[in-house]
Amino acid sequence: MESELDYPCPICNSDNGLILNVHTSEIPYFGEHTEMTMICNECGWRHTDFIPSEGKKPSAWSLVLNNSNLMTTRVIRSSSCTVRIVELGLEVEPGDNATGYISNVEGVLNRFSDAIGMIQRGAMRDGDEGLETVESCQELIDKISKVKAGEESVELLLLDPNGHSQILHEKATSTDLSEEEIAALATGPQIPIFNSSEFEE
Repeated sequence: MESELDYPCPICNSDNGLILNVHTSEIPYFGEHTEMTMICNECGWRHTDFIPSEGKKPSAWSLVLNNSNLMTTRVIRSSSCTVRIVELGLEVEPGDNATGYISNVEGVLNRFSDAIGMIQRGAMRDGDEGLETVESCQELIDKISKVKAGEESVELLLLDPNGHSQILHEKATSTDLSEEEIAALATGPQIPIFNSSEFEE
């Protein structure tokens, strides 16, 4: 379903209206969910998020990555989710332009590698001053490669104060987030929130 929202673009502030695409589907072990994508035709800004039909509690999902077979495990990350790998000192918090995605464990690790690679390339342009950063980045990229190959074990964490994220594997565990943990987490972009029932025909 597509509709136009009477709401300015959060990036370019255009009042020409945002286009909202709403699609409801079923994900095995996750259940029915609504995928909402907002698009600004003026500047090209795009935001996608996934909202479960059933209410979810603020939660932390965890999976120990100790086998290359786990790389195909489905991961649902909403725009309010913090992704963390403590052993590698890696964390991605949801910023103002965060967007949700459905991927797998390997895809999540590749996102970390790509981000580190960008930092590394920037440091390379700094010559000798950036040498230490270049080497540190390469160490992290190599460790991520070992994790993907099942040669190094780490724990993948999804921390979502809205409870819209999940790791879909029988070995994945879920725990409720405490009030203190919720308060310490970023919550992502402040965009209009809709109830999926509003779009049912």
